[in-house]
Amino acid sequence: MRYTGLIEKYRDRLPVSESTRIISLGEGNTPLIKLENIPKELGKEVDLYVKYEGLNPTGSFKDRGMTMAVTKAVESGSEAIICASTGNTSAAAAAYAARAGIKAFVVIPQGKIALGKLAQAMIHGSTIIQIKGNFDDGMKIVKEISNHAPVSIVNSINPFRLQGQKTAAFEIIEELGSAPDYHSLPVGNAGNITAHWMGYTEYHEIGKSDSKPTMLGYQAEGAAPFIKGSKVDNPETIATAIRIGNPQSWEQALKLSKESNGWFDAFTDKEILATQKMLTEKEGVFCEPASATSVAGALRDIKLGKIPEGSSVVCTLTGHGLKDPDTAIAQCDQSAMINVNPTLEEVKKAILDHM
Repeated sequence: MRYTGLIEKYRDRLPVSESTRIISLGEGNTPLIKLENIPKELGKEVDLYVKYEGLNPTGSFKDRGMTMAVTKAVESGSEAIICASTGNTSAAAAAYAARAGIKAFVVIPQGKIALGKLAQAMIHGSTIIQIKGNFDDGMKIVKEISNHAPVSIVNSINPFRLQGQKTAAFEIIEELGSAPDYHSLPVGNAGNITAHWMGYTEYHEIGKSDSKPTMLGYQAEGAAPFIKGSKVDNPETIATAIRIGNPQSWEQALKLSKESNGWFDAFTDKEILATQKMLTEKEGVFCEPASATSVAGALRDIKLGKIPEGSSVVCTLTGHGLKDPDTAIAQCDQSAMINVNPTLEEVKKAILDHM
C-alpha cells in the first residue's frame, strides 16, 4: 500500500477517529542509518545509528507533531494556528496550515532564525511576527494570546504534538526489532525527548519491545538549563534549534531521565560544529548544527565508557543541514573551490593536483 503519513499508519495508537480529516504531507517513515566509518575510528564495538528526521517534508522532526496538531485544530473548528519558534516549528506550522487551508501566525526572535527556516515560513504564506526578544519571550506571548485571539497553539505544550512525535520511537522499534539500549537526542524545549519516551513506553507496554532505552539529552553550553539546574535568561548558541533557556517540557524530561537512568550533558558550539562536519565528511549525512549535538554526546560517552561496548545507540538528527546553509558554508575550506578555464587540460590538472 502507498504510504500516506504517520497518522494513517498508526491510527490505532493516535487520538483520531474514522471521520477525522487528516492533514498530512507524508511525514514519518524516515531512514534509520547505521553509521559505518565513525564507529571504526572510535575503536569501540557499538552499533551506532542515526534517525534522520531531516528527511521529513519540511526538513525536521516537527512535521511528526504538526500533522497531529493541525489535524486536531481543524477537527475542533480552528481557522488559524499560532506558534513561537526558533525556526523549525514555524516552517512546519506554515506548511501544514497551507495544506489545511487555514491561517498560520508564527512568532520568531528577530535576527535569531536560520535563513532556510525563515524562507520556509515565508514561502508557505504564514504571517510572521518578529519580536525583539528570544524564543522564551515569544513562548510567553503565545501562551497568553490564546485568551485574546481565536487561534490554536501548536507548540509542544499542545499534547497532540507529542502524540505525533512519539511515532519515531515506534519506527525505531519496528526496524530494530526492539528498543535500542540508548537513545540520544538534542534538547531545547524538551518536547521531543518526552515524546520519544512516551512512544517507547507504549510499545513496551503492549509487548512490541522487551525493553526501554536509557534516554540521553544533550544541550549547547550557552543554552543548557538542564545542566545549570535553572532556566537560562539569555541563551546563546549557533545551534539555533536548541537556543532555548526555559524548556516547556522541563518536568517531563527530568522525570523520564530519572526513570530511564539517563543523563544530560552539554557541548560548546565548536564541538557541535565539528561533529556536524564529521557526519557530512565521513558518513554523507548532512544535519543542522543542533542535530549534531546528539551524536557528539553519544560519541563522548562511548569514549568515556558511560555507554559500554556492545550497546546499540540511536541518535536523533532533528533537522536537515540545508536549514542553515550559512553556518555550513562558513565551516568549509574555501580553497577546495577551484576556479579554472573551461578546458579539458585545466580541469584535468585541477583533478590530478587534488587527488
